[in-house]
This record gives sequence, structure tokens and C-alpha cells, in this order.
Amino acid sequence: MNILNEKKGIICDMDGVLYHGGKLLEGVKDFVDWLYNENKNFVFLTNSSWNTPKEFQQRLQRMGIDVDEKHFYTAALATASFIKSQNEHASAYVIGEHGLLNALYDSGITISDIEPDYVIVGESESYGYENIIKAVKHVNNGAKLIGTCSDLTAPYEGGLLPACRSLIAPIEYATRKSAYFIGKPNPLMMRTALRMLGVHSNDTAIIGDRMDTDIIAGIETGLDTVLVLSGVTKKEDIDCFPYAPKIIIDGVGDIPKLALLGDN
Repeated sequence: MNILNEKKGIICDMDGVLYHGGKLLEGVKDFVDWLYNENKNFVFLTNSSWNTPKEFQQRLQRMGIDVDEKHFYTAALATASFIKSQNEHASAYVIGEHGLLNALYDSGITISDIEPDYVIVGESESYGYENIIKAVKHVNNGAKLIGTCSDLTAPYEGGLLPACRSLIAPIEYATRKSAYFIGKPNPLMMRTALRMLGVHSNDTAIIGDRMDTDIIAGIETGLDTVLVLSGVTKKEDIDCFPYAPKIIIDGVGDIPKLALLGDN
């Protein structure tokens, strides 16, 4: 725990770390209190493009956790930032929900089904065969294919759901074009999180529940890594990867408990 006590910045995943669906995980309130009491600079970094930061803030508030909206950053915002940096006047055909659509709109990107510059895919309840047909047509006509994140699955209270990479796969196969994924572990998103914190990578740790996104993102960005076993990755899965987290704990509720023991 000395590692985390000494860190100035904390990057923390959300789903599977703070909550499952509408259920707050054990010890999360104590963990958030620890972040504030220890004056940590922190950001909740999610590969979800479904909601806006304000909605994530309100979601936690309904669960009894009061955190300012400025502490949230999503794959939707990262995607919009990337597109704008590439083409300020871009147009895009979008498969996604309002979190992604709002982020693109706020960045000045035109949502269009007529000769778009990009096809952008995120999570969506309206995903269907018609979306795939349109996306394939646009990509074959020259549109660049972008995924908000490379997650194959996402956790929910009943198990796992197909996530962005699963949804974009039919478009890749049909067009023989590979998508570019923006969310974790892409360094673009990680560098933005560090800029938000105003903290050097050496002074930052990342906490997450996925070896294939959170932990590899931390390793490749030079952060110390904390794997929680409250989400997707289970203890028996860890040896399947050629890299390892620095710290393994059951959940973020263990952090303030272990910090207290370390102080004593």
C-alpha cells in the first residue's frame, strides 16, 4: 500500500470497479472518501461511450457518492477529441448512444449519412443489420472506421454484454478494413487523463478490473497498476497474460483498509 499512499494521482475505471449496473460495490464510498482525505488528484476513466460525464456523476450520486463532474472522462469524449484533431470539419455516420453523439456534436463534428468522412461505432441499443449495411457502404466508399474502444465485452448485473469490438467486427470482416480504437489501452486516452490530473506518470497509479485494457494501459503508459477482482478479470485469468499487475486486491474497498494498516 505504500505505492498507493505515495501516488499523487489515481486513474480509476468505473464499471466492475465502482459498480455493477445499478449496484454500488462494497467499500466504494470509503475508497472515494480516501481519495478526498488524502488529497489525491483523480479521474474516473471509462471506455463506455453511452453516457455523458454529467450522467455518470448523477449515477454515482444516486448511489450515494458525490463526485464533481470534472472527475469523469469517457471514450466518447476521447473519440470526439481525436476526430477533431484529425479533421475539424469532419462528418460521421455514427452507431452509438447520446453520450457519443453529444460529444461529437460539442466538438463540431457533423452527424451525417451522406458521404461521411468517418464511421464511428460505440455501444448502442439500436444496433442492427441496417446499421451494418450502411456502415459497410460508407467504409467501402472511403470513410475511416473508428471504434470508441476495443472491449469485446462489458459487465452488467447478469453477466457480460457484447461491447464495441464485438459490434464493429462484422463491419471489419465485410470491408476487410481494420478499425482504429480510441479508448483504453490507447495512449491517446491515457495521456489526456494524465493532463487532467496534472500529474506525471511516475506519480500516478491506475485501478481497473480488466487485464486487457486497464492493466496493459497502465503498463504501456508507465503507471503502477492495481487489478481489482470485482469485475471482468478473475484471479485464475491473470496467468493467461504475459504481463502482471503491480497489486492485486479484491476491490477498491480494500484500499482505505490497507492504507490504515500501513499508517499503523
